[in-house]
Amino acid sequence: MPPREFVSLAADLGCRHISTGLESHPHSSMGYLPFSLREDSALRAQMIATMRDRGIRDRVHDLELLAELGAQRINTVALDPDLNRSVEQFGLLAEAAAAFGMETTVEPSPGLTIGDLPTALYAIRQVGRSDFRLLIDTMHIIRSGSTPDDVAALEPDVIGYIQLSDAPLVPTTPDYMTEAMFERMVPGTGGLPLLDLLAALPRDLPIGLEIPIRSQAEAGISPHDRLGRCVESARGLLAQL
Repeated sequence: MPPREFVSLAADLGCRHISTGLESHPHSSMGYLPFSLREDSALRAQMIATMRDRGIRDRVHDLELLAELGAQRINTVALDPDLNRSVEQFGLLAEAAAAFGMETTVEPSPGLTIGDLPTALYAIRQVGRSDFRLLIDTMHIIRSGSTPDDVAALEPDVIGYIQLSDAPLVPTTPDYMTEAMFERMVPGTGGLPLLDLLAALPRDLPIGLEIPIRSQAEAGISPHDRLGRCVESARGLLAQL
């Protein structure tokens, strides 16, 4: 079938992946017009758009694009409720990322299959690759029950990346993921032991700011002003170390 129609058919039937050649079969008797994904860049773009719209995508191509953009690592979480299957997929993902010169981190988050530090460490041991490491998200790690002492006890090489944000120590809403995705707090304005956490972490790792504050955006505060305050506060915390 022509690529876009084939993608739509697979999606209509609830299939998430396809296998395809780059050209139409030379001996097809089904009446379809010949095509070549190799030669027709417009058709490739149309097929990519259809796969994106219908939820069928080649993740390896995504890795290739990230490598082209200069990414040094990718991050993953576990949405599959089967822990062992998640671990198997982590291994495949890490291997694919390594082929493009990138390492992979796994982010434990309450409510997900990899929901806390011990489960994340189990997954890392099972994968058994030095380029599959831990992402420490300050909100997730504390809210899932770990402490700065638990983080300090880790082998430094097991940690690959840090995400900094603040939050109340005790949740103020029953919907954890809504809070995590839309309403975190500027570092130093919540209840998390951020200084103790930062002191327990290696000094040579990049620190990302994951601090969505939707209420401020809806109030008309500009992206520059929202992020600027977060950057200033994060730098102030790091200066205290």
